[in-house]
Amino acid sequence: MSPQHSNAQDLEPKKRIVLTGSECTGKTRLVQALAEHFGCPCSQEAARAYLDKKGAPLNRQDIEPIARQQIALEDTAASQPGSLVIHDTDLLSTMIYAQHYYHYCPDWIIETAQSRARGLYLLCDSDLPWIPDGLQRDQGLHHQRSQIQALFVTVLRKTGQHWLTIGGLGQVRTLSAIATIENFLDSAISTHSNIDSQSRDN
Repeated sequence: MSPQHSNAQDLEPKKRIVLTGSECTGKTRLVQALAEHFGCPCSQEAARAYLDKKGAPLNRQDIEPIARQQIALEDTAASQPGSLVIHDTDLLSTMIYAQHYYHYCPDWIIETAQSRARGLYLLCDSDLPWIPDGLQRDQGLHHQRSQIQALFVTVLRKTGQHWLTIGGLGQVRTLSAIATIENFLDSAISTHSNIDSQSRDN
């Protein structure tokens, strides 16, 4: 049975950025840099925090606790003041990993992930060196990273998300993400202004 959860659109600021992609693609560090640059709230990845606390490889029984924690982390960040929020992955990522590694994902997670998905998704490319920590589900092989990245692309396309790939090393990656977000924000402002203008004309 689905847990009680908030409607994301009731809590989330209008502009939502989600960094997503396979393991070891620099999402966490990039989220921190972007949140500092834009002065906005951010949420961490639930699966990573859950894994660090558990200290052992994840299994099928961990899917729902991680999903609930992911929702809570997103909603906590989204409830903070400001017009922008940045997420280190979201529930779509939880769904993708569950389906990929365990060939199973509860219906309520799939439905909730798709209903909450919106904003701009930055798909972090797997062009960074793999740094093993002993708890990752893959071993960093090229075909493994390519396979999971392809799954993210498929889901983002099928669910109709606005997404772009972010690549490059170090500051290049950060500056690329900043420029992409700024373009997204400028586009949102322009669209909103056009709607206001049309409303006044009518």
